[in-house]
Amino acid sequence: MQRVVAHAAAEGLHILSLPRALSCGPSEATIRSMDAVARLNVRESGLPDGPVMVFAHGFGCDQSMWRKVAPEFEADHRVVLLDLVGSGGSDLDAYDPERYSRLETHAADIVEVCRELDLREVTFVGHSVSGMIGVLAHIAAPDLFSALVLVGPSARYLDDDDGYVGGFTRSDIDDLLETMDSNHLGWQNPLAGMVMANGDRPELQQELEASFCRTRPEIARHFAGVTFLGDNRKDLGRVTVPTLVIQTTHDSIAPVPAGEFVRDHVPGSRFALIEAYGHCPHLSAPADTVKAMREFLDS
Repeated sequence: MQRVVAHAAAEGLHILSLPRALSCGPSEATIRSMDAVARLNVRESGLPDGPVMVFAHGFGCDQSMWRKVAPEFEADHRVVLLDLVGSGGSDLDAYDPERYSRLETHAADIVEVCRELDLREVTFVGHSVSGMIGVLAHIAAPDLFSALVLVGPSARYLDDDDGYVGGFTRSDIDDLLETMDSNHLGWQNPLAGMVMANGDRPELQQELEASFCRTRPEIARHFAGVTFLGDNRKDLGRVTVPTLVIQTTHDSIAPVPAGEFVRDHVPGSRFALIEAYGHCPHLSAPADTVKAMREFLDS
């Protein structure tokens, strides 16, 4: 991501040295003994006996990013919000880099929350990397999920020699990760600008940048590697529930071809193209996002 690194260098930001790897976290036995609902900072609202919607955020964010969308479903749904381990109000000490080196561990956390709360027929709503986390959770526990809503999903962020368009070259991602390694103040602003891409609404970028800054640098760096270097393309064909892909027309993080790839490889999925800029339509175009979700749920 040379354009991110170049921006940071131009700002002349102070260089700080950070560890390249997290120290080992708690043992798996310790983690499994902890309450997943507490570990993921789960919050519930809406109709207690209504159909269930579980919302999961993207990289560097937390459950507050759904505040313009989730409340719109509280009148007729049981709404469940959470923070992925390592993010927001989750138990940060539970973030073990070895365990969380694969998205499947985050997916297992989602499944554990659903089982602890005895949730069934869940509509899972995942933004960005949580789209693939939702796919993996459904594959792991198909009895729990009835539908997927994938907002700005990408099964692979890297371009491939076979013509696949993910939006980034390997050198782009390597540059970003190197910047995160060497300068924990140098990546938040330019990446937030790229993600939001709403220059006339600076408050959106400022909010995302603040969210990035609240994330522990070593966790952000580790999760970025897991997110941007992953490849879940082969998992898409294993989805067996109705799926909605929500895509904006101008998204440099997960461009239209990446969203179309998800649409084309998830059997029977629907595609909602929103005329909007940036990677976070639930913040920049919440009304259109809610409309697309409502039409899908009511169909």
